[in-house]
Amino acid sequence: MKNKLKRLVLPILRSIVCLFYDKQYIRGRYFDDSYLGYKIALKSIWAKNILRLNTPQKFPTAINCHISNGNNVIFHPDDINNFQSPGTYYQNFKAKIFLGKGSYIGPNVGIITANHIIGNLDQHDEGQDVIIGEQCWIGMNSVILPGVVLGNNIVVAAGSVVNRSFTESGVIIGGAPAKILKKIEQYENIHE
Repeated sequence: MKNKLKRLVLPILRSIVCLFYDKQYIRGRYFDDSYLGYKIALKSIWAKNILRLNTPQKFPTAINCHISNGNNVIFHPDDINNFQSPGTYYQNFKAKIFLGKGSYIGPNVGIITANHIIGNLDQHDEGQDVIIGEQCWIGMNSVILPGVVLGNNIVVAAGSVVNRSFTESGVIIGGAPAKILKKIEQYENIHE
């Protein structure tokens, strides 16, 4: 009985949600045979498309997730959870943000692709893409600045300011400015 109900309800939910969001994002672990993605999507539709409490995007986001340009965020549909963290800020109107599959973005994280021009704060520098590798974890209250590239399996400690690239996989970085704090042993043993 439960499976029959699921087979009936999921297509109806999918057709409603696809009226508001790009179909390529209404799939993956949160939508295929699960209600969680639809719960996220319906909350986002209500808050952003009906109540107009924030800018609607082409994929479901939390009410307090700010994205300058949804077209400039590249991610796998399994990682829609990264746009549900409270206070996340994706400033990407001048360049793209690439989020590797399986990466997690903590609350209040800012990922920025263009800074203001010093001496003329009404304008921005040219944008630079930000690339975050697969299986990374960006800790709460961290800031990733323009042009940063992070390799796979990198942990960014909470409150860090990442102003340069770290392409070595399997490290913990932290501080302001960020530096390598330690290697993650489990990744060292994988490659031996």
